[in-house]
Amino acid sequence: MSEKTDNTVGRREFIGAAAAASASAMIIKPRLVWGTEANSAVRLGLLGCGGRGTGVTSSFLEHTGAVVTAIGDIFEAQLPRAKERLDKVAAKFDKPAVESMYSGPKAYEELFNSKDVDAVYIATPPYFHPGHLEAAIAAGKHTYLEKPVGVDVPACLKVAELGKKADGQMSLAVGFQIRHASAYVEMVKRIHEGQMGEPVTGLVNYFASALNRPETPDATPAERRLRNWVWDRVLSGDIIVEQNIHVIDVTNWVLDGHPVSVTAAGGRAGRLDDGDCWSHFNAVYTYPNDVHISFASTQFGSSAWGVKMQYSGTDGVAEANYSSPVRIDGKNPWEAPGIGQPEDVSQQDAVTGHFAGALDDADPNKQKAFIESITSGKYINETQQGAESALTAIMGREAAYTGEKMTWDELLKSDEVYDPKMDFGQFS
Repeated sequence: MSEKTDNTVGRREFIGAAAAASASAMIIKPRLVWGTEANSAVRLGLLGCGGRGTGVTSSFLEHTGAVVTAIGDIFEAQLPRAKERLDKVAAKFDKPAVESMYSGPKAYEELFNSKDVDAVYIATPPYFHPGHLEAAIAAGKHTYLEKPVGVDVPACLKVAELGKKADGQMSLAVGFQIRHASAYVEMVKRIHEGQMGEPVTGLVNYFASALNRPETPDATPAERRLRNWVWDRVLSGDIIVEQNIHVIDVTNWVLDGHPVSVTAAGGRAGRLDDGDCWSHFNAVYTYPNDVHISFASTQFGSSAWGVKMQYSGTDGVAEANYSSPVRIDGKNPWEAPGIGQPEDVSQQDAVTGHFAGALDDADPNKQKAFIESITSGKYINETQQGAESALTAIMGREAAYTGEKMTWDELLKSDEVYDPKMDFGQFS
């Protein structure tokens, strides 16, 4: 897993280029894409049985017709807890219990090659995402890949190339569920229609508390590092890539493109864990037409959660919060109805991606769209957008690490490969 990632994408042509033509033959015949009959339930497998993985998979069971047939994790002890949680949810909706469980470094191969799995949800540490996606595609599985798609530039470009080669053969989703939140969808639609006028500037922030992890006194240092991957910059990509990427992705969505340059700063002051991720980032991204976006994030201490995006245009200001409101003020005033003032979200819920308010329907809508793309045969492919947003976050990270301005073209020349220098075979 430490080998240098192959990079075959034209660096300057990658972002914004049209998707590659679909392959001439389907990997799986459309009528056999899910289950054994045309109208049977999509059989879902979960790889990565942590809080986010089991939470989203539970939501699949609740909000879609999918059933969960198999789960896998590098740590065997994760499996019984995940199965118990998923089986309880399945029983509520008269769905079958999990049948198969796989553990160890090769769990993904067994899971992906199972004949009882049609689609997979990959919720492993980000470092593994390109390799796991490649294996899922090779096995002919529809894939929902958690964000970010990679932790370095070659990894992101590899995901983009994998997506191009598989385009039209299966559904490939990336975990940016905010793009399916009803309030955000309507707001961005109105911005693209010109109701905010021409974009001028913006301010986005992701203020988070420290991510606390359970004590593992009997674990080896390597096991603690892997279990606490959110503290490790190689395994996670650092906080701007692993967590803050959501507001960066929304900004790319709102501005319909990627930035051309960025200046940034940050550091680790205030963090008390034994990892090497930073406690904060501050950046200014410059987008085409000289649009400037100020970005700020934290991940330390016990401060309140606060995630907000504000974009100013010639005719108004668009404001979007994870809670409320989501609205446009100015010449064309509008506010998403029905959000109100939700109750505070606990830190544990926020860590696993569950927020109340404007994002109430984000995960369910995302999951429905993924499953419906499979059952309808109208496959989706979000790998290019996923790679673009990951690269945008990486560009901010690298500018902060070096203290130097970085352009998009300079970023795409990077051949640095993140290597954890860890033998994962020890977890067999």
